[in-house]
Amino acid sequence: MTRVKVCGITALEDALGAVAAGADALGFIFVEGTPRFVTPEQVAPIVRALPPFVTPVGVFWDHPRGHVKAVAQSCGLQALQLHGDEGLDEVEGYEWPVIKTVKLPPASPGAAVVPPGVAAYRARGVAAVLLDSAARWSEGEARDPIAWDVARACAEGGPVVLSAGLTPDNVARAVAVARPWAVDVNSGVEARPGRKDAEKVRRFVAAAKSAR
Repeated sequence: MTRVKVCGITALEDALGAVAAGADALGFIFVEGTPRFVTPEQVAPIVRALPPFVTPVGVFWDHPRGHVKAVAQSCGLQALQLHGDEGLDEVEGYEWPVIKTVKLPPASPGAAVVPPGVAAYRARGVAAVLLDSAARWSEGEARDPIAWDVARACAEGGPVVLSAGLTPDNVARAVAVARPWAVDVNSGVEARPGRKDAEKVRRFVAAAKSAR
């Protein structure tokens, strides 16, 4: 069964709603100047309220290693998502599992070629590769999906988290094509940037987990 991460959590109500819907992981964005930015002081009580087996993931973008570690420790994070341009050496040496984002262009006709960064980061021991759009997400807008056939080619070599442009209406098809280990949703289940729509979250999780 495909796992689901609901990202961009900023409020306890949204966190518990996602958990009730069946989410396996919640993402907290520690990227300053973005619509879903949260501080360790906001996140720590949310993490403490989570039930067992729900993974809190911290999202970072080219932050210094010491900053990432300090935030993870203070919040009780269980995994790190490095979403910027972190190099190969910068994904090693953490005591938490690391998910490294590799950005792809929007879907287009052509052969499904695995980006070289995917194998390179895997060789450095990342727990999973998250495939996302190269389009900016700092303003909070929805984005177009990436090439799901490329994601499937990547998934043949190890765990892939599929992101970018996923909604309750297309995630089942995305899972069927890409066969990812997990899917990651943010703006596709929002009422507005930073706050989730509970019904969209329920529909998304149900569609992702029932896809074949």
